[in-house]
Amino acid sequence: MGEDSWQERLSAEAYHILREEGTEPPWSSALNDEKRAGRFVCAGCGASLFESDTKYDSGSGWPSFYAAVEGAFETKTDDKLGMSRVEYHCAKCGGHHGHIFKD
Repeated sequence: MGEDSWQERLSAEAYHILREEGTEPPWSSALNDEKRAGRFVCAGCGASLFESDTKYDSGSGWPSFYAAVEGAFETKTDDKLGMSRVEYHCAKCGGHHGHIFKD
């Protein structure tokens, strides 16, 4: 799918995060307080990413999970802020979903 199609399909904020590797402000996600049973899916393509029973409160301000659905993500190194972090992307559509932290 081309970037024009992504821009039409996603809100400006979702486009920035998923396609431009942006970051939502901490504590701004409605998913922080989500406690229903089920699966968390990619906002770009609907692929299953996390089971709800793997979600925990990391205190970071972003929804956190200790395990992903097998094969859901691909990773790459992000050196943008002068430090090396592991960034993860949806394996199906390439959408950026954040960073992996050891907490």
